[in-house]
Amino acid sequence: MDFSLSEEQRMVQKTVRDFVNKELKPLEQEVLKNEREGRPGITREKIKELQNKAKEIGFWGINTPEEYGGANLGPIMAALIAMEMGRTFVPFNFGGSADNILYEGNEEQKEKYLLPVINGEKRSCFAITESGAGSDARNIKMPAVKDGDHWVLNGEKVFITNGNEADFAMVFAVTDKEKGANGGVTCFLVDREMGWRSEYIHTMGEWGPATLVFENVRVPEENVLGEVGHGFKLGMQWIGQGRYMIPAGGIGAAERLLQMAIDYSQTRETFGKPIAERQAIQWMIADSAVEIEAAKWIVLRAAWMAEKGMDARHQSSMAKLNGAVMANEVVDRVLQIHGGMGYTKELPIERWYRELRLTRIFEGTDEIQRRTIARNLLKGHVKVGELL
Repeated sequence: MDFSLSEEQRMVQKTVRDFVNKELKPLEQEVLKNEREGRPGITREKIKELQNKAKEIGFWGINTPEEYGGANLGPIMAALIAMEMGRTFVPFNFGGSADNILYEGNEEQKEKYLLPVINGEKRSCFAITESGAGSDARNIKMPAVKDGDHWVLNGEKVFITNGNEADFAMVFAVTDKEKGANGGVTCFLVDREMGWRSEYIHTMGEWGPATLVFENVRVPEENVLGEVGHGFKLGMQWIGQGRYMIPAGGIGAAERLLQMAIDYSQTRETFGKPIAERQAIQWMIADSAVEIEAAKWIVLRAAWMAEKGMDARHQSSMAKLNGAVMANEVVDRVLQIHGGMGYTKELPIERWYRELRLTRIFEGTDEIQRRTIARNLLKGHVKVGELL
C-alpha cells in the first residue's frame, strides 16, 4: 500500500500551485473589488488570456480525450488539480474541456456542440433542476411534447450554472409522464436562439445561477442527445462524475484558510501573549488540520476508484458529504480566530464563508448524501469495514 504521489503527480501539483501563486492570487484584490461593486470578478477576456497561458504549459483539456486535443490526465490528477485551484477564489477554470455527456452525441452533434465547447467557441449549461426538483431530480415535471419532427418545451429550470452565459443548454424534460425517470426523461440540446431566455438569480455568494424560461420552444428531433427516454441516465452520469471534485476544491480552500489562521494567531496578541498560545485557538487549528487530512484521503480514494474503473458512487457520496461539512467547519473556525476582522470585507474570509456554504447544497445536499450512504449500507450494497 503506497500513499505517495508519483513523480508526475508531484510535478503537476507543483506546476498548478505555481500558476495559482503567480497568475491568480495577484488578481484576488481586483476580483473582490469588482464583485463588491456589482461587476463580474474577472472578465471573459482575462479568463481567455489566462487559459492561453495555462495552455502553453500543458494545461488544456485536463480530462479531455487525447483524440480531441486534451491531456486526459485522469480522475486522480483532476482531483489534485482541483485542490490546488481551490487555494484561490478567483473564478477560473482551465480550458479545453466539455461536459462528459456531450461525448454521447452523434457525429453531427459533436461537430456542432462538443468541438466548439472544447475549443472555447461555445458555452454550455446543464439544465435539470426545477423549483420542485433539486436533489430529487427524479421529480422533474417540465414537459416536452412531440409535434411533427420537433419537440415543444414549456417550463422553467432554476439554479443553472452558466445559464446566463451559455450558448446552448442540455435540457432534461419529461417525454413520457407514465414512465418518468424510468424511461420517460429525454435530454435535448437547445440553442439559445431557439427561443429560451435566462434570468439572473441573486445569491448570498458570488455564484450567479440563472432561471431558464421556455415558452413553446421548438427543438428539432435531431437535437435529442442519446435516445428518447434515456435522458435521466445521462443526467446522473453528469452529476456523478464530479461529486468528489467539489470537496477537492474545498480542501484547497480549507488549507489556504488554515494557513491564514496560523499566521494570524502568531501575530495577534491578547493579554500580552499571541493567541496561538491559547488552548482554545490551538484546538481549532488542530481539529481543522485533522479534518482536512481525513477529507483529502476520502476524496483521493474516490478518485482512485474512478480511475480504476470501479463503482465510486458510494465513496464519492462520502467524499462530498465529509468534504463539504469539513470546509464549512474550517472557514467558520478561521473567521472566529480572526474575530471582528474576519467578519469584515477587508479580508476574503467572509467571501469564502459565503462561497463554501454552497458546497453543502449543490450536486446533492448533505441530506441526500446521507440518504445514499445509509441506503447502500442497509441494503448491503456496501459492507461495513470492507477494504478493496
